[in-house]
Amino acid sequence: MKQFMDDRSFLLSTQTGEELYHEAAEDLPIIDYHCHISPREIFEDRRFENIAEAWLGGDHYKWRLMRACGVDERLITGDAPARDKFQAWAETLERSIGNPVFEWSHLELKRYFGYEGVLSGKTAQEVWDLTAAKLAEADFTCREIVRQSGVRLICTTDDPADSLEWHKKLAADPSFDVQVLPAMRPDAALRIERTSAFTAYLERLGGLVGEPITSFAALKRAISARYDEAHALGCRASDHALDYVMYVPASDEEIEGIFARARAGQAPTEREALAYKTAFMQFAAGEYVRLGWAMQLHFGCRRDNNSAMLAKLGPDTGYDAVANYTPADQLAAFLNAIHERTGLPKTILYSLNPADAIVIDTVMGCFQEGPVAGKMQNGSAWWFNDHEVGMRDQLTTLANEGVLGTFIGMLTDSRSFLSYPRHEYFRRVLCGLVGEWVEAGKFPDDRDLLHRLVRDISYNNAVRYFGFDLDTVTA
Repeated sequence: MKQFMDDRSFLLSTQTGEELYHEAAEDLPIIDYHCHISPREIFEDRRFENIAEAWLGGDHYKWRLMRACGVDERLITGDAPARDKFQAWAETLERSIGNPVFEWSHLELKRYFGYEGVLSGKTAQEVWDLTAAKLAEADFTCREIVRQSGVRLICTTDDPADSLEWHKKLAADPSFDVQVLPAMRPDAALRIERTSAFTAYLERLGGLVGEPITSFAALKRAISARYDEAHALGCRASDHALDYVMYVPASDEEIEGIFARARAGQAPTEREALAYKTAFMQFAAGEYVRLGWAMQLHFGCRRDNNSAMLAKLGPDTGYDAVANYTPADQLAAFLNAIHERTGLPKTILYSLNPADAIVIDTVMGCFQEGPVAGKMQNGSAWWFNDHEVGMRDQLTTLANEGVLGTFIGMLTDSRSFLSYPRHEYFRRVLCGLVGEWVEAGKFPDDRDLLHRLVRDISYNNAVRYFGFDLDTVTA
């Protein structure tokens, strides 16, 4: 029997896998090219009062598990004392065998707090006291957590209407040697169906750029201006959250009419909304070509399914699910139209539905082109899929249908400063899978080749793909 989460063999079933991880992947730095942590909290070097604040404040992964265990909402998102919330979480965790959050939580306890035990209802006080002592240390701040994790670069998630003031302050701060770059997510400009919120957003964005946004053309000028400012701060990627990748083409005149009616408070029809979104995404893709950015498209999520809890808590509180509608014809037509119009930017496709993996891999194979290796990417296993099975399936399908060696690897997609062990988790899964293929005789046992492959997927490919100002790792 193996020891629980043994450092040598956790997620590594073969000797080759163990050697690959410990010799080639374990000590690599981290690029977190998509996350939701706050640049303000990095600049201000936030400290956490206790482990409940660090772990449970905004983590809907944990909230969903607690609800499934019958925990009262007051102990999840309510006003219960932090110690009581942590107790409820510990009692939940001990029942969560097989869930990646169980493994992530213990990796975090090991790596940041030196805890080698198992968190449960019985050990909750022990862990509470241990983490409290560590969190009270002078050097246990957000910046030090990032440094201790081996992070070289972080891309946050920022709206074009954000002032980017915290990025400007970080760029001017020589005391922090980790790059913190903006990544543009213009979702609010895309959601024309949310009429009142959409018009309010246009007012906010127009005030920032100094031009009233009374037409689609004016919106495009405003977005371009904000993208230019973000680019000057090091932005090299965008991100879009879509229900699915749509393609409903329309003339410029029709789009201006749809925009004008929405600007006046008239809700668009479903077709009109899709036509507008198609036009916006075509424009945005052209901007990414102009700037040399990567375009990330996240789709396949059915959001806010519990209307009562949405009204009570708002979005992103644990009431989203996997969607099962990804029209391959529209995805392919969308990419083809952009390819013909402006050329495709570097594009990363993420679907929350794992059944879409082979669709993504085969459609994107129709648009690969030099000089960028892996210009079209099937993004890392995401959200409900970033566990061992999901990662192995994504890696295997990509290897079967494309070129695994050009994959740009893992991201946290997290709001937590303690989530960087997810990169360790991914690297262990990667090395475990490759080790199995080697020992099964499916790939040669050429250690120079294997080490280069693992280092590229874990770190180097992302440096090259996004064009970050970082050195690659060769040994």
